[in-house]
Amino acid sequence: MQNTLPWQWWAWDTASLQLVKNLVFRMALFCCTVFLPALDPALAKDRYPDHPNSITLYWENDVFARTDRDYTNGLRLTWSRPLRFAGEPLAPHSLLNYPLIRRLPFVKDTRANLGYSVSLGQSIYTPRDTEREDLISDDRPYAGYLYVGLGFHAFRSARLTLLELDIGVVGPWALGEQMQNTAHRLVGSDIAEGWDNQLKNEPAIELVYETKWRLWEQEAANGFGLGLIPHIGGRLGNVSIDADAGAEFRFGWNLPDNFGSCPIRSSCDSNHLADLTPGFGKNRSALGIHLFVGLQGYIVVRDIFLDGNTFRSGHSVDKKPLVAEATTGIALHYKRFRIIYSYVWRSKQFDQQEDAQVFGSFSVSFDY
Repeated sequence: MQNTLPWQWWAWDTASLQLVKNLVFRMALFCCTVFLPALDPALAKDRYPDHPNSITLYWENDVFARTDRDYTNGLRLTWSRPLRFAGEPLAPHSLLNYPLIRRLPFVKDTRANLGYSVSLGQSIYTPRDTEREDLISDDRPYAGYLYVGLGFHAFRSARLTLLELDIGVVGPWALGEQMQNTAHRLVGSDIAEGWDNQLKNEPAIELVYETKWRLWEQEAANGFGLGLIPHIGGRLGNVSIDADAGAEFRFGWNLPDNFGSCPIRSSCDSNHLADLTPGFGKNRSALGIHLFVGLQGYIVVRDIFLDGNTFRSGHSVDKKPLVAEATTGIALHYKRFRIIYSYVWRSKQFDQQEDAQVFGSFSVSFDY
């Protein structure tokens, strides 16, 4: 397909345009069918006037490391809200009243604070040499991933549990080519020439689980504190099958009452549930700043962005079953605002990869 700006729909071929229209329509219909019964602003305001909704925008890019390869861009917009605080009955139109959702283990726990999040995200992957138009057999495939996610969050004592369902598409319908090359044109960079070799269209479904603990915390009278937050989790689906474990150590002034400051990862979308929980939001109105360091390891069984398409043959590389990741960054919060910047180092993910990857992650959150 010819490189065009996304709004120049007249330059797209008819078949591609129709496929994109169908994809957008189906994703919108899915969101409306599943989410809208619970998105009653008046209900939220009347039920939890002191516990507002939260919106978070994430942006990750390797431009911070002056590279343009591997995981090269990530965007995610997440809207979160509380559903029920411990001991309270369910609201009449609560999402928790759906029979399938009521079977989730933590929904039955009346001693847990419950919330949920709705997300829209996109991830883009490219090989190292984006000037070549031919297929580069010893480097990762071009790939785009566009998805919507529904996550449920349970907070009890010093533990947070997440279960999220992501549904989307991998391939040209994910609009990775249009997003990347449009951004490159806007900043005057060279466009990537090899998108004709990207992974083929494939529906994507993924179930994400993670649990985190505020294992250890210390706070001095002057507001300086430190803490340790370990986590375990995993993903299951045709996009990824993996398990992970890690921990974050943080230290600074007026630490927030949440569960860490990670890059794009589903469990961080529930931070506001802890921030706004009665008895836990003591630093909500205070200015605070802290540094954090995180370590994480993955056992990888499947990665569609390395293994290639699930249901058809195509380009793939030999992935590594063990991957390590280190994160360091700074977080600032004041009243209803949070701003986080982190620097992420990720070990080699496939045998032919020349170097480990480094990218930056930026997020801004607002409670309203």
